Amino acid sequence: MEVLYSSTRGGSIRVKASEAILKGLADDGGLFVPDHIPALDKSPEELAGMDYRQVAYEVMKLFLTDFTEEELKDCIARAYDSKFDTGEIAPLAEAGGAYYLELFHGATIAFKDMALSILPHLMTTSARKNHVKNEIVILTATSGDTGKAALAGFADVKGTRIIVFYPKNGVSPIQEKQMVTQKGGNTLVVGIHGNFDDAQTGVKKLFSDRELAAVLDGKGFQFSSANSINIGRLVPQICYYVYAYATLLREGKLVSGEKINVVVPTGNFGNILAAFYAKNMGLPIGRLICASNENKVLYDFFRTGAYDRNREFVLTSSPSMDILISSNLERLIYRIAGNDADRNRELMTALTRQGKYEITDEMKAALSDFYGAYADENETAAEIRRLYQSCGYVIDTHTAVASAVYQKYVKETGDQTKTVIASTASPFKFTRSVMNAIDASYDSMEDFELADKLSGLANVAVPPAIEEIRTAPVLHHKQCDVEGMKDAVLDFLA
Repeated sequence: MEVLYSSTRGGSIRVKASEAILKGLADDGGLFVPDHIPALDKSPEELAGMDYRQVAYEVMKLFLTDFTEEELKDCIARAYDSKFDTGEIAPLAEAGGAYYLELFHGATIAFKDMALSILPHLMTTSARKNHVKNEIVILTATSGDTGKAALAGFADVKGTRIIVFYPKNGVSPIQEKQMVTQKGGNTLVVGIHGNFDDAQTGVKKLFSDRELAAVLDGKGFQFSSANSINIGRLVPQICYYVYAYATLLREGKLVSGEKINVVVPTGNFGNILAAFYAKNMGLPIGRLICASNENKVLYDFFRTGAYDRNREFVLTSSPSMDILISSNLERLIYRIAGNDADRNRELMTALTRQGKYEITDEMKAALSDFYGAYADENETAAEIRRLYQSCGYVIDTHTAVASAVYQKYVKETGDQTKTVIASTASPFKFTRSVMNAIDASYDSMEDFELADKLSGLANVAVPPAIEEIRTAPVLHHKQCDVEGMKDAVLDFLA
C-alpha cells in the first residue's frame, strides 16, 4: 500500500516519499509525516535470519513506496559497506544488565552515520526520479554529530552542496576538529556565535524565506535538509531498532513476541521517534525511555504536559543533547492531536511566540508509552565510571545519560523487561569527559594522548575517524552571528 506524506501544519497536500526527501521541510514550515504507519510484513523469525542490509530493505520499502526494489537496494548497498568497521553494522553489547546498541561504527563514529550514510543516495535517487535540474543545497544545523556525518556523506557528491552551521563554543574539540578539517569542494562549515537552538532556528528561517528561494532557483539551486527533520533521515533510523530485536531473537536472548524496552539519549527527538514508529509497525516494544541531560525540557514535558523552552541553556559534556527546541517532537504532537494539523500549528505558533505550549489531558494520556527522566553531570560521570569498573565497558557521555536514566527507571518501577540502550557515540569522540569520569588525573593529557590511553583501557583500537584528524589541516575558518547566516549561504553559492 502506497504511503504518502503531508505536513504537520497543513494536511491537504500529499507528496510521495521521494518528493518529501527532496524538500526536507514542508513549504508551510511543518514536518512531513506518513499518512499511516505501515505494519511489518515479515515475522520476527524471518527478520532474525537476515543481515542488517536485508532488514533495512524490509523496513524502508514500507515507507519509501515510490522507490523501486532496485533503487532502494542500491542505496542500501552503497550506504552500509566498508565505511562501517563491523560486519553487523549495528552490533549489540551486553553489559551491566542491558544491551547497548552500538550505533557508532560508521565513518564519523556517531549514530548519525546510520542515516546519513544513506541519505545522499536517497536524495540523488529522488532527484533523478523527479527530474530535478537544480543543484541541491543541503542546509544543516548541528549540535555536534549531524554536521560531520552529513559532510562525510555529501562531500563531493555530484549535484549537491552542503552547508553546516554549528555553535562555535558548543561542541567538543574532537567534534569541531572533525568538521573544520572536512575536505570536499562542495562543503562549507560555519561556526555561529550562539547555541544550537539559534543555529536550528536560523536554518528554519532560511528554509521558509521565499524571496531567498526564488533567488536561488534563478541561480540553479534549491534547499534540502540533512537534519532529522528530513523524513529520509528518520526512516533509516527505524531499521536499527528492528534489527536489534531480530538480533536478540537470533541469539536466543528473547522469545518471539517478548517485549523489550528501549532507552534513547534524546535531544532533537528523532532517534526516539524512530523507536516509536518501530513500535507502531508492530515491533514488540514496551516502554520508550526518553533520557535527557541537564537541558531537561523533554523530561519536564513528559511529566507535566507543558513544553517550555524559556529556561537557562546549559552547556554539558553531552553536547549533542544540549537542545531546548526538540524539532521532531512536532511529529509526535501531531499524532497525539489526532493528526489535527490546525491544532498542531496552534501549539507550534505558541512555541515560536511565547516559547511554550501545553497539551490537553487527552493528548497527555496518549503518551503512556513514554517515560522521561534526566541525569545531571555528576550522575553522567558516575555512570561511565560504574560501568567501566564493574565490567570494563566504556561508554560515551550521551550513552551514559541514557544508562543512568535506565538505572533510575528500574529503581522507580521495578520493571525487569530486557532493555536496549541506544549507544549513540563512540567514547573516543568525547575522550576528555570520558577519561575524567574514570579518573580525574587524566585531565593533564592532550586530547589525542587521551585517545591513546582510552584505547588501552577499553582494549579497543583508536577509530580511523580520530586517527585521520590528528594532523589534518583546518580548512574551514568561517564564523558569523546568527543574523549573518543568510549572507554566509549566499557568499558560498556565489
